[in-house]
Amino acid sequence: ALWCLMMSVTPTRGCLLDLPWEDILVPHILCHLPLEQLLSLQRVSKSFQSLIQLYLANMRCFDSSQIGPAIPRAAFVNLLKDNEVLQQLALQNCSDWLTDRELLPVIGQNHHLHQIQLKGCAQLSRHALVAISLSCPNLRQLSLAHCEWVDSLSLRSLADHCKALEAVDLTACRQLKDEAICYLVQKCGRLKSLSLAVNANVGDVAVEETAKCCPELEHLDLTGCLRVKNDSIRVLAEYCPKLRSLKVKHCHNVAESSLSVLRSRGVELDVEPPLQRALVLLQDVVGFAPFINLQI
Repeated sequence: ALWCLMMSVTPTRGCLLDLPWEDILVPHILCHLPLEQLLSLQRVSKSFQSLIQLYLANMRCFDSSQIGPAIPRAAFVNLLKDNEVLQQLALQNCSDWLTDRELLPVIGQNHHLHQIQLKGCAQLSRHALVAISLSCPNLRQLSLAHCEWVDSLSLRSLADHCKALEAVDLTACRQLKDEAICYLVQKCGRLKSLSLAVNANVGDVAVEETAKCCPELEHLDLTGCLRVKNDSIRVLAEYCPKLRSLKVKHCHNVAESSLSVLRSRGVELDVEPPLQRALVLLQDVVGFAPFINLQI
């Protein structure tokens, strides 16, 4: 596709650039090209450079992974400097250099963002989350997985200003305790997906409050939450009729006695029932699946 666009520069039957830019080229042609190819296209001519700049200024979705294994800091700043209409922002390959200095201007000028992915962006600070909460009132999905800079104060700001949130990933946000999670779910009752995985500070109080405040909850990840026990899982089963999946692997205080109700409802669990688990272990040891008469 990129080769065809470049060939169209030849004046044999008119130029591709003669087509209306904002009505045809940007919304119907350039949107089908990978971002990495669009950046290469800028080098064809000054006219193509202007066209790509127009496209970037009107781009609704920016995903850094489309550019390659790593995006240079200067390139990121240049790509988004004129954009004020972003709806989705995913920054997976920027953790080595992305700081508040680069991110805050982008957040500050894009008030229509409803999806933000900052997984593993370890060099940001709590100011980034405060900026998101103040600039993105329509935010629905936010991933802060492995962002240990997230603290209770910045999470409170998010909860106060982004009440339309439906999915939040707080995996390994180890500063957060039950109180912060409770405040979030009390303010954001529309949550359908929540990850609190790999957080030893999260326990029954947070899980029970989540269950009572978020009746639309469909997915909950509690992997490695060692303080979660059976009581909160029972509350979850009682208050969340729409729950579809629950992850409790490595939650050593959660037993089948509380999971059985969810299992009987068809909720997808990441731990096997005791009998099946025993059979798998036995097969690993013996080398074959033993015959057991389950009718006895």
